[in-house]
Amino acid sequence: MIHESIYVLDFGSQYSHLIVRRIRELGVHAELVPFNTPLKKLSACRGIILSGGPQSVTGQGALLVDRAVFALGIPILGVCYGLQLIAYLNGGKVSTSQKKEYGPTRIRISKKTGIFKGLKIDQLTWMSHGDKVTKLPKGYKTLASSNNCRYAAIANYQKRIFGLQFHPEVSNTTNGQKMIANFIKLTGVKHIWTTGKFINNKIDEIKKIVGKDQVVCALSGGVDSSVAATIVHKAIGSQLTCIYVDTGLMRHGESEQVIKTFRKYQRINLKVIKAKAQFLRKLKGVTDPEKKRKIIGELFIRIFENEAKKIGKIKWLVQGTLYTDVITSGISVGKTAAVIKSHHNVGGLPKKFGFKLIEPWRDLYKDEVRKVGRLLKLPTEVTARQPFPGPGLAVRIIGEVTEKKLAIVRSADWIVREEIEKSGLHKNIQQYFAVLPTIKSVGVQGDNRTYGYPIIIRAVTTKDFMTADWAKIPHDLMAKISVRITNEVREVNRVLYDITSKPPGTVEWE
Repeated sequence: MIHESIYVLDFGSQYSHLIVRRIRELGVHAELVPFNTPLKKLSACRGIILSGGPQSVTGQGALLVDRAVFALGIPILGVCYGLQLIAYLNGGKVSTSQKKEYGPTRIRISKKTGIFKGLKIDQLTWMSHGDKVTKLPKGYKTLASSNNCRYAAIANYQKRIFGLQFHPEVSNTTNGQKMIANFIKLTGVKHIWTTGKFINNKIDEIKKIVGKDQVVCALSGGVDSSVAATIVHKAIGSQLTCIYVDTGLMRHGESEQVIKTFRKYQRINLKVIKAKAQFLRKLKGVTDPEKKRKIIGELFIRIFENEAKKIGKIKWLVQGTLYTDVITSGISVGKTAAVIKSHHNVGGLPKKFGFKLIEPWRDLYKDEVRKVGRLLKLPTEVTARQPFPGPGLAVRIIGEVTEKKLAIVRSADWIVREEIEKSGLHKNIQQYFAVLPTIKSVGVQGDNRTYGYPIIIRAVTTKDFMTADWAKIPHDLMAKISVRITNEVREVNRVLYDITSKPPGTVEWE
């Protein structure tokens, strides 16, 4: 039986999931699977994409696909490392390039057919490679070249195998989505992926696996856990109990919003645990960001476990884990991605609790979950909520977390959010917040010398949060925010703006 799906084989690129997302945007189901997925499973799909990756195909320990995949008769597209893999495993040659290509690169298409159908000859693409193909395998032709890469795109039309040295999945490749769409058309896969069908299928799936068991949800108030709780409640109703641990590390008004949304609007059984004092005691004197995350995560688990035991026999735990949580924690399907930071909702909980997991969004992305939330009629305050780290304001305070510092950053953050939202810029800026560093500086307020903290404003524009650019906020709005913060937050006498993109920085400071 042929599944109406495209399999993306993961060779460790931080952008592998973007390929899946781009395909889903075309209304086609796609799934990210390990690079060593058995041929039997691969043979049941409509198309295969070999992702990029950080290794060299000729290096020791290189991740290689079974050569037999090229004999399945299924259309294949190789991206960057994937193109080199196609060439190397089919008798071509891959060598280290003297002139590496990173960033925007123009290519010239020699054959405007197949994957390049409907495109102009000159195309702007995004390259990121140190190796390149220096000899094509038998049966393969050149489709495009750049100044430093003769084989920027290749194809074996008879076998329906294509390779791109650049990344069509990133927005920097101007017509990348058109190229992906052309490949999808060649596979003949049906366009059956819709959010509505996903919701119905997920509700049926949850009903089936849960049966009459009791379920508990760790509700944070964020988009992911809130929408997860809602869809599980749709499936099993009163069998679900949500536990909200108020760590005292939330932003202005957020705890009140959680209670209002889930007790008043959703009528979900919600237990609220006030635990600010416990978290502040544990965080006293701690300055290392990873230690803060781990302390907060471990204490959260202990409190949650104690409250869950009071409910009775619980078999299932609902978590709002996203695929991006998994990939940045180094738990990618190919187990090849680097650990960037620990996520509070990835790994560990089932072993500690003995619970089985319900993770409705483990294969979805933030924008898809927001769409699910809108279709489930959750309020805009939830579905449009900015991403907020599990450890809360603790990771927006550089250094030790104290009640006084929490009050400072919470007040400054509220001003930043209020002014940006009043200006209407929130529609174009995906995340904006305040950071409190440990340093102090001299200032003058009311003819008096002050020695106060600076507040750093962080605001980014992004499509997927895997890459991001700093937002170009108008100077007059920045001035207004600065005046309000230095006037209304007594301990602050300077306001700075972070103009670092991701990479090299991250969105959060810790």
